[in-house]
Amino acid sequence: MTNMRKYLLLHILIVSFVFLCPPIMLAGDEPQITLNSSYRDLSVYHIRSIPNVTIHKRHDYGFFGFSTITHSYEDESINEDNVVIDHATGLMWCQSGSEKDMVWNEARQWVKDLNSRGYAGYSDWRLPTVEEAASLLESNKKGDALYIDTVFDVTQSSIWTGDENDSASYLDGVWSIRFIGGYGGGSVCWCYENARNHVRPVRSMK
Repeated sequence: MTNMRKYLLLHILIVSFVFLCPPIMLAGDEPQITLNSSYRDLSVYHIRSIPNVTIHKRHDYGFFGFSTITHSYEDESINEDNVVIDHATGLMWCQSGSEKDMVWNEARQWVKDLNSRGYAGYSDWRLPTVEEAASLLESNKKGDALYIDTVFDVTQSSIWTGDENDSASYLDGVWSIRFIGGYGGGSVCWCYENARNHVRPVRSMK
């Protein structure tokens, strides 16, 4: 076989390999789902329009449903503080949160105190938005009968968000996420500021 024929054969093999083999995508290169991270005043109508959720049943205060996001959770201990990194959304969550439920103003202060101590080496923890908190809702009960992945502590069966509902004077309140759920999923619902929920802070990794 002449050198020219060898060269042509090698060229054909290289081209065939490039076209037949799919590109390799590293985990860090996977596209992320961007969730809204800014607090807003959201009515029940708007809350039912948030992306990446399936609604099973609507009610006057929100809906029952679950997230459609395929998560990529990684639990990690930083300075002996436990966190959960979601590579699908680029969010870092406290693996646990407040041990006790509390009213909304206490929840906001609780997060400020967490930042003061620099949990896991960070001081930019915050209450999640509805989109972020709803992303944690699973379609089936996990672990201790909650609609949330078992990578998280089950103590926080319901959590506050930073989004409010000011659509009408008699509906003033704050949006919360309940992992206890029903009707095939957890619940996204508004409640008054003096209601009691737990806190699970989040921070953006970008």
